[in-house]
Amino acid sequence: MPGAAYLRGEDVTLRTVEEEDLPFLRDTINDPDVRRYLPSRTPINLDQEREFYEGVVSAEGAVNLLICVDGDSAGTIGLEPADSVSGSSEIGLFLSPEFWGEGYGTEASQLITEYAFAERRLHRVTARVLEPNVGSRRIWEKLGYRHEATFREADFAAGEYVDVYLYAVLAEEWFDERSEE
Repeated sequence: MPGAAYLRGEDVTLRTVEEEDLPFLRDTINDPDVRRYLPSRTPINLDQEREFYEGVVSAEGAVNLLICVDGDSAGTIGLEPADSVSGSSEIGLFLSPEFWGEGYGTEASQLITEYAFAERRLHRVTARVLEPNVGSRRIWEKLGYRHEATFREADFAAGEYVDVYLYAVLAEEWFDERSEE
């Protein structure tokens, strides 16, 4: 696993995204099983992935980490640059299909949510989910995020318009729930 661990969990390690990770990221985002749950609609080549890496992943204020399981690249998770006035940020997440259903997305999401509140001093973290992505909806619900809104037919996926769900958790709710455990 190249690169130092930034956040460690029980089964998941989150580390910085490095240039050598770009082929994995390109291949994963182009995978039809992954892409059907993301707003990405066009094929991404290595040059485009590199541009994304240089412009977005390396941008000031953005947090983008590679999800690793037993030293293998499993996906990516990130926080959009926080809104300095509202103290709010959105999580983005995707996993390669061979890592679905094992709890890795939940653990990575828990790690980055904790980081957002404890180290970045954010007030609110949100996540958007396309309606067909039941696994992702379960992650947010399991972690205590609240379903705040449904945007009807707000995205197009797998040949049809689908609802987009917005989930959110406040720092106070996050810490209150963990103190009860």
